[in-house]
Amino acid sequence: MARPVALVTGAGQRVGRSIALALATDGHDLVVHYHRSADGARETIAAATALGVSAIGLQADLSDGAAAAVLATAAHGAFGRLDVVVNSAALWRPRPLVAVTPADWDAIHAVNLRAPFFLAIAAAPLMADGGVILNLADHLAHESWPGLVPHSISKAGVVALTQQLAQQLAPRLRVNAVSPGAVLPPPGWTAAAQAEFVAATPLQRMGAPDDVAAAIVYLVHATYVTGVVLPVDGGRHLGH
Repeated sequence: MARPVALVTGAGQRVGRSIALALATDGHDLVVHYHRSADGARETIAAATALGVSAIGLQADLSDGAAAAVLATAAHGAFGRLDVVVNSAALWRPRPLVAVTPADWDAIHAVNLRAPFFLAIAAAPLMADGGVILNLADHLAHESWPGLVPHSISKAGVVALTQQLAQQLAPRLRVNAVSPGAVLPPPGWTAAAQAEFVAATPLQRMGAPDDVAAAIVYLVHATYVTGVVLPVDGGRHLGH
């Protein structure tokens, strides 16, 4: 029988790569989406094929409103089926609140919220019965951090998106999300800021991309779970 097929956006680097390789280890053929990280995508593909599955790369700029539907069709066409879609790609653009421009707002929401919506609704009719759409939310959907207000709002939207689509696409498809805490230091994060973050986290440590990837694999197989947002944040959600 053909292996199940997973499309992972932003799979050329960071958490997206870890998710893609966890799904490859789980026996999924891969469609590795990337925007600018072509070299990273090739590394992900090489690592996946070394695990014994098939993998291809597809480039798309998800800030383009038409790109999501094109990506869904191409991903399905690559293997003739599509079982899992993981919306992992995101734009990280810190700005002081008073410095946020309409262009900043639009750019962040285009990638972080609009693209997952349109990719999901384009992929849904193409997906196999019992398939699953998985979104990456963020602990910042529930916390207020200076400099990350549009990002936080976009990720709160991902939470709502997950719950709405879970209702609309049931019973044929499931839709869930993982909400990571700090599993990789963001660009420019100082050692002092990291230490402060860890001190305010119940498990008193940073996470790792593999923690998120393990949660994704769990939700792929949790066939009686839909509409949930699973925190993978060391317990930060308990105090916020």
